[in-house]
Amino acid sequence: MEFLSAFTLALNMLISGDAEVREIVLLSLEVSIVATLAALLCGLPLGAFLATSQFWGQRVSITILNTFLSMPPVVIGLLVYLLISRAGPIGFLELLYTPAAMMLAQFILVLPISAALSRQIFETLHQEYNPLFGTLGTSTFQRVSVLIYDSRLSLFTVGLACFGRAISEVGAVIIVGGNIAHLTRVMTTTIALETSRGELSRALALGIVLMGIALLVNILSTILKGYMQRAGMHV
Repeated sequence: MEFLSAFTLALNMLISGDAEVREIVLLSLEVSIVATLAALLCGLPLGAFLATSQFWGQRVSITILNTFLSMPPVVIGLLVYLLISRAGPIGFLELLYTPAAMMLAQFILVLPISAALSRQIFETLHQEYNPLFGTLGTSTFQRVSVLIYDSRLSLFTVGLACFGRAISEVGAVIIVGGNIAHLTRVMTTTIALETSRGELSRALALGIVLMGIALLVNILSTILKGYMQRAGMHV
């Protein structure tokens, strides 16, 4: 009965547009979207460079990049905390316990995902384009530009994967954000806090929104993959 009561209250919050729930959801989306876009902006060119260039230490670089895929989020949170705390190298920027700090943590978390997944896409495409590139004598910048453009739909699925990972993060975000009401409280950290308090209604309301976002991301990814398969494009 307690669950049904909490679930009913959660639905009422969502239907009535509870101000606090709306504020938390909007902040969560803002932080994760900015972090994801920044990670794609840096990660896609890096992935393309690793896929198209031959240099000493390339294999080692790829191995290190893949290693970062399994980096525990709390460790990333700790490293960012040490970086932006008052005693840290960029502590003078006063980023700790701000949305910017959470964006930075999520950016570092999803950057390896962006670079590693895109590198696999670019590597497959580059094998087909390499003879043409060689004939035309294209530069590395030109190769990267062509690969990014021609695989744009596949890269959109990479962006969805990065966004899904970012918005579901809790460990790193709570360390550098502090879960401060009306300032750095996002969906995942609020769910953890409200559950520990026994306030299940708000936790359930945010959980429903979070699951809805995850479902939407998966639906979009499936639609894109189906479209690319029908069009004979690289998935």
